[in-house]
Amino acid sequence: MGRAALVHLPLRVLAALSIAVIASHNMLDNVPAARFGPAAWVWDILHQQAIFQFHGDSVLVAYPLIPWVAVMAAGYCLGPVLLWEAARRRRFLWRLGVALSVAFFLFRAVNGYGDPAHWSFQRSTLFTILSFLNYTKYPPSLEFLLMTLGPALAAMAWLERAHLASTSPVIVFGRVPLFFFVVHLAMIHALAILMGYFRYGRASFLLLPAPSMGGAGELFPPGYGYDLWVVYLVWLAAIAMLYPLCRWYAQLKRRRDDWWLSYL
Repeated sequence: MGRAALVHLPLRVLAALSIAVIASHNMLDNVPAARFGPAAWVWDILHQQAIFQFHGDSVLVAYPLIPWVAVMAAGYCLGPVLLWEAARRRRFLWRLGVALSVAFFLFRAVNGYGDPAHWSFQRSTLFTILSFLNYTKYPPSLEFLLMTLGPALAAMAWLERAHLASTSPVIVFGRVPLFFFVVHLAMIHALAILMGYFRYGRASFLLLPAPSMGGAGELFPPGYGYDLWVVYLVWLAAIAMLYPLCRWYAQLKRRRDDWWLSYL
């Protein structure tokens, strides 16, 4: 309800507030939840991944609200730009995308504000580059958002000149992003359980939070995990399996105008 109320603000006011939250939320990185005492769970929901207890049950906060709400509001503010004349729209998106990408490199090079995980020189150039690119996604840091939204906006401007068929994966997945996101979570978890059975003979531990999210590490097999090539192979397989389902749902949305379709 709170997010829905934001659309009633003047567009320029909402855009300014969204940018301000995105740019400044990393100032809160060093504020511990314990400072809020019994209300620490509120801080967990707002600004950090955590697990807290509620009436004896564990509640996992995977997606803190700050600054995701501001990111969504900024996307809403960008909507009218897509109605501009084509040349003006492409020029704006390209310049904004490049500006955000350059801002990322500047913030990251200074290695001060913008991400709680600072980079450092490593034993090789490759690992130094990996350290440079190792920014924080949950909650999304300013640098993470600059380096993801920037190239995405520039790509939007560039891809607009491409003539893609309606069956192109770029078009299919782009038309149903939330549907893809929701379904892919269930699919990759099911694949993880299946692979757990094949590799370890059991998969009950995959019904629990991962150790990185507060789960009991002793319940997981020693050295649990897979080589990177396996991860990429499963990723490609999941994309291939999701394509026909997302294509069906995209066609459903084109044929029907049920109110609930606009929310997924």
